Amino acid sequence: MQGNPSIRLMAGMAIAFMAHGAYAATTLTMATEYPATSMPGQGVSTFAELVRAKTAGSVLIDASYDAARGIKSGDMIDAVEARKVDAGDAFAGALATKYPLFGVSSLPFLADSLSKARNLNKAARPAYEKLLAAHGQKLLYTTPWPASGIWSKKKIDSVAALKSLNIRTYDATSQKVMQKAGARAQNISFADAMPLIASGEVNAVLSSGDGGAGRKLWEHLPNFAEINYAMPISVATMNLQAYQALDARTRRAIDQAAAQTETEQWKRIDGRLQQNYANMRKNGVAINTAVPLPVRKALKDAASDSVAAWKAAVGPEADAILKQAGKQR
Repeated sequence: MQGNPSIRLMAGMAIAFMAHGAYAATTLTMATEYPATSMPGQGVSTFAELVRAKTAGSVLIDASYDAARGIKSGDMIDAVEARKVDAGDAFAGALATKYPLFGVSSLPFLADSLSKARNLNKAARPAYEKLLAAHGQKLLYTTPWPASGIWSKKKIDSVAALKSLNIRTYDATSQKVMQKAGARAQNISFADAMPLIASGEVNAVLSSGDGGAGRKLWEHLPNFAEINYAMPISVATMNLQAYQALDARTRRAIDQAAAQTETEQWKRIDGRLQQNYANMRKNGVAINTAVPLPVRKALKDAASDSVAAWKAAVGPEADAILKQAGKQR
């Protein structure tokens, strides 16, 4: 730049102000234990992009996947409350160990279709919001998972095959169900389960095609039994102090991004099963859509008291949720 030194100085100060002052972005951290390609991972990336767009880049979401920050789903509410991260995505079933309310979406054979899962989620949402508010945070959005099935080393073609499983389950209820059905079961996170799966100590996993694909379970468990155990959800939540520190316009942008992410996620689930099955077959997975009736009966018999146990753990709210969802038993 040629000419008056004062002009050059003022121009330089203006550029510096633009770079570091008026245009300095607020960065919020957000974590999930799931891969970026999974449904929850896509929810996090969708939310991050929408926040960036709706705030014109003034708020950026620093997203991490695969439990890179060392936070698993079961600890996410506590981590967000303590502001170890500003926001997080967690599998609701894992949260149920400390907060039984969140176990409703993974109750066995309760919401075994997308329409039932939508109704149940809508009915439970006010209770989710109330619980999260009590822990200094707000619900951003929910993410549905495709129906859970069983990934296994060998095909599950009999009750004896079911009883031979050493299976990783995703919440206390599914662990009890599998144990009652005669299998050995461990309720552990995917992060903890993967070394056991690789070693062969765990020879089966209760998960969706989506969750299994994200972890490339076909490398160890080349069979998938379609049992439609449940269509659980993941929950995305944000620290309330982090939210309230933003100005009103930015909070509205966060709210809009969260609502749009929820809409996108529940749209995204349509057709996800077919996409997953195509991907699984491409990678050599044998998908059993005709699981023998004795196996299905053994599982449903083992799950028969699960709803009653959940209602006892949650209290009066449970009846109201199930009644609202049209699933009162």
